[in-house]
Amino acid sequence: MCGIAGIVEKGTDSRDLMNRMLSVIAHRGPDASSQYTHGNITLGHRRLSIIDLFTGDQPMFNEDKSLCVIFNGEIYNYQDLKSELLKKGHRFTTNADTEVLLHGYEEYGTGLFAKLNGIFAFVILQLNDNKLILVRDNFGIKPLHYYAKEDLFIFSSEQKAILLHEKVERKFNFNSLHSHINLRYTQRDETLFDGIKRLPPAHFLVYNEGQISLEKYWSLQPQINYDIKEDDAVDGINHYIKQAVERQLMSDVPLGVYLSGGMDSSTIVQKMSELGVGKINTFTMGFNEPTDEFPDSELIARTFNTNHKTLSLSMEPLLNLPEVIWHAEEPKINLLQGFNMSKFVSSDIKVVLGGLGGDELFAGYDIHKFIYPFNKWHNNIPDWLKTLMTWKSDFIFTFQNSTKTLKLDEYRRGAQMLLSIGQIEKFYLILRNVWDFDNGFYKNIYHPSFYNIMLTETQKVKEQFLPYFEKSKSLSDLDKVLYTEFHTKMVNDYLLVEDRMSMSHSVEERVPFLDKDLVEFAFSIPVHLKIKNNQSKYLFRKALQGKLPDKILNKKKWGFTVNPYLQFKKDLKKNAENILTKEFLDRQGIFNHDYIKQILNYPPSPRLRWHYNYLWVVMGMAILEKMFISSSKMEERRFDLQEYLN
Repeated sequence: MCGIAGIVEKGTDSRDLMNRMLSVIAHRGPDASSQYTHGNITLGHRRLSIIDLFTGDQPMFNEDKSLCVIFNGEIYNYQDLKSELLKKGHRFTTNADTEVLLHGYEEYGTGLFAKLNGIFAFVILQLNDNKLILVRDNFGIKPLHYYAKEDLFIFSSEQKAILLHEKVERKFNFNSLHSHINLRYTQRDETLFDGIKRLPPAHFLVYNEGQISLEKYWSLQPQINYDIKEDDAVDGINHYIKQAVERQLMSDVPLGVYLSGGMDSSTIVQKMSELGVGKINTFTMGFNEPTDEFPDSELIARTFNTNHKTLSLSMEPLLNLPEVIWHAEEPKINLLQGFNMSKFVSSDIKVVLGGLGGDELFAGYDIHKFIYPFNKWHNNIPDWLKTLMTWKSDFIFTFQNSTKTLKLDEYRRGAQMLLSIGQIEKFYLILRNVWDFDNGFYKNIYHPSFYNIMLTETQKVKEQFLPYFEKSKSLSDLDKVLYTEFHTKMVNDYLLVEDRMSMSHSVEERVPFLDKDLVEFAFSIPVHLKIKNNQSKYLFRKALQGKLPDKILNKKKWGFTVNPYLQFKKDLKKNAENILTKEFLDRQGIFNHDYIKQILNYPPSPRLRWHYNYLWVVMGMAILEKMFISSSKMEERRFDLQEYLN
């Protein structure tokens, strides 16, 4: 796993800037650093050595030096592709998967990209015509950002490297900020920084002489097999998961598993054992909270005789907040666990397998149990009733919001969710705590001088999700949600966290459940097999019967996250009070201090989960602004929380 960067700028020597860019992403590749200049193009690479430790340095060139590549990721099917290319007459000089990209591009051109199965972001330079081709993997597991303006094109694995260029103006993208305040992640190809974009998953970008073209090379097209028998689906699940795990075991360095004690990570350990892996390294972390899963993870460790290590965090977690925001470049509530987990394992291993993706493929979240019972209702509500229900929803919000009784917010949201039956997009987004269906809430959230701008000039979150619901309109409502979440929250929230927090300590995290063959098979299974009698992950549980202990198969799902209510009582309240002062918020001019003060002064309650998460994000926005926008000391890695107090 690595970090990559590049600059195209006429008449400028970019070598010093590239050194700074590579330095600021050094955590992505501490084993080697290199750069290459060709005319107006400068490419940079940081290497974390995983495969072919001795001959895999980059940039890597083909035989006649007409192509070179810088690569971040792993190609799991590279041995098959290499055999295919050898038969076609290509000659290889290394054992690295990187070289497959060069010979594959020589043979297939852009047709190569759809043949790849892996986690990757790479850039090919055609030296004869100075054409750059930027490519990102099918599901957006590895990141790639770019900025284009006039005679400047710059790209990098992380945005902070792009921000180093003096021509990149540092300011918020308010449309993305609004999405983030609603969703707690930034949607689509935009970032929180104006002008910096993300290359979308399964896309390649061509840059040539100032011109940019963007093209999709692969699409997930659900082909539901309504004739599949339950037993055949069970067999398929076991086959494809085992195949995915086997593919992702390739490594020339120590490897382990993040073991939460849940079904997904436990299944990875079970498949590794089934494949005959010797001593399996497993790691579990908790937060000194009632939902810690140490007993369950220890049960799996005993069952499969793993080399098991545990860590319990008893410190004040928010002390690490500036550092995790520096790495994530977004203020997210689910960063601290991954950051501390990768720090925990980094002294033992360089590659770790994680269980992300199982819930998205096999309907494992609680929200799926809310959606499934209404699967047929959404298509049978007449328009006049939808209008009446919308009016009632608006009335409920206006009444409850006027009372300023924050504990009732949760019940009000539940009522509004039920009143959105017949509008699956709204029903789903309310479940995900999106609030901008209620225009009156803008006054709560935003500064009095600013809320009209956000109300009229930013895009409603629903509009950002409609394309995914439209593409899946022939499916059942729960299938629509699974398809939509797979292309939105998983990519822009969960996978972003997995990448940034693992790489913060130079650990490569792999996600077997996002193997391309497994994903395509999972999306062919009818949803009535995935969830039955409103039991989430019914089919997945059946597939693992007899393979995992019953206690693991029957346990209630816990998310790997801190409890916002307990966090509020630990150190969230005092830090929010110190950072989100009236003086700072008035000077910033984005968020409404009165509403924040109302939350801080309200009696603590588990019913205020949304409000505590909101405090966390707004506090993170303040740190991010000081760190990346108003400060010139981004490269100094100043992570003392005291520096961000007002």
